[in-house]
Amino acid sequence: MIYAMKSFFNKSNFFSLALILLTSIWVIFTAATNQENAGEIYSAPQKGFIAPDFVLNDLSGKEYQLSSLQGNIIIVNVWASWCKPCQYEMPAMQEIYEKYKDSGLILLAVNNTYQDNVSDVLEFVRENNLTFPILLDVEGFVSDQYQVQALPSTFFIDKAGKISEIVIGGPMSETLIESKIKELQE
Repeated sequence: MIYAMKSFFNKSNFFSLALILLTSIWVIFTAATNQENAGEIYSAPQKGFIAPDFVLNDLSGKEYQLSSLQGNIIIVNVWASWCKPCQYEMPAMQEIYEKYKDSGLILLAVNNTYQDNVSDVLEFVRENNLTFPILLDVEGFVSDQYQVQALPSTFFIDKAGKISEIVIGGPMSETLIESKIKELQE
């Protein structure tokens, strides 16, 4: 009997039991932490679902709230001034904006200001003669909320406020952007 107990409590069994105990503690701790943070977790924006609302200021301090723009076709383009694909697609965005702004297109260029700096953004906007609203995501809230993994990330939103298309990466051509807008106008 004593021999059986000694063999049960040998080093490998003790290590296994300790590992099981630590794993159990970790699982319980992780589950409790996830419950505490459940209200802070955002589900990824998806086609066919309402676009997550946000409020950001533009370069002049004017406030924009996405939900207040419902009833229009909206493009939300998340970008940074140092991002090469973003730099290449901005002229196409400007052309599309000029072409469709009078028919209700709203283009919101959400700059990842928390990964950029305002002086570079201002210089980029000036050099490229951008006339659509440039919104500053200083805290990274929109990038977190929209779960942006790559720049640029573009969300096409219909008049009801639903996401109709998501384009990750770029640069998008003027033709591609225009085709997405035409789909939304139908």
